[in-house]
Amino acid sequence: MERNSEKPFVLAVVGPTASGKTAMGIRLAKELDGEIISADSMQIYKGMDIATAKPTAEEMQGVPHHLIDFLDRNVVFSVADYVSLANEKIAEVLSIGKLPIIVGGTGLYISSLLDNIKFSESRNDDEYRKELTEYAEKYGNEALHARLAEIDEEGAAEIHPNNVVRVIRALEICRFTGKKFSEVKREGRETESRYDSIILGLTYSDRQMLYDRINKRVDIMAENGLVEESRQVWLESGLKTASNAIGYKELIPYFENKASLEECIDKIKQETRRYAKRQLTWFRRNEQIWWILLDEIDKTEKILEKCKKYIANRKKI
Repeated sequence: MERNSEKPFVLAVVGPTASGKTAMGIRLAKELDGEIISADSMQIYKGMDIATAKPTAEEMQGVPHHLIDFLDRNVVFSVADYVSLANEKIAEVLSIGKLPIIVGGTGLYISSLLDNIKFSESRNDDEYRKELTEYAEKYGNEALHARLAEIDEEGAAEIHPNNVVRVIRALEICRFTGKKFSEVKREGRETESRYDSIILGLTYSDRQMLYDRINKRVDIMAENGLVEESRQVWLESGLKTASNAIGYKELIPYFENKASLEECIDKIKQETRRYAKRQLTWFRRNEQIWWILLDEIDKTEKILEKCKKYIANRKKI
């Protein structure tokens, strides 16, 4: 018997970078007649394909993907913007009788969407924003992030130091509401989600296996033109919002003849491993995620069957 719920059902596939979310999401979409709605804060931008591991047309295998490759790099895109667009796409996918499958590693996007967060209407202050931007340019992104951590350690832990736009927005909210950013977020949480959701999480019990996958993927990216893509982004965008993605800023010392290519590639691997660790910390807080330990299941088909079985069982009363 199917679950008696008036809420629309959505599936989410989450996990750290290089865990195989994209491939699993596509396999599930083909098996369950679904379409993919991306939850990746960098794959939204045009011209940023290799460093963000954006799926190619071949990798998509004919499965429609939404919220990928649609925004110019100089456009600021907020979590609230994402939730609004994602809700629209979910409605579109449901309207044609397909299953919406949210796939990505940006935890803030996924939790805000599935937990039905309502966002603060606190005002903007161009002068304060300019002041913070100049502070980051002078002292570095980490220093600006540290300012947020002093005010709101919990809120700062949810935002990558290089995501300057979100760090600045969080500081704005703190200043103009007189509350911590994390408190404002909690207050914006509605009693119920809009969706009946199942969240599958992909990871490895042996962290080193994930790190090895990350290192290998960065090497493949370098072979496939990462340096050339990064140089183009750097020349066109400097250090604006989108170019803060891992895989771009680490190569700037090479472009400026201040470091070797090997040193910069090693830095990309290091930063990606650190990012994966932060992603896991974020997702581990969510008790609704059903984790699949990929190193304990030896074949993709077995993993797929395990996912399908879990979804079928969860949808029953």
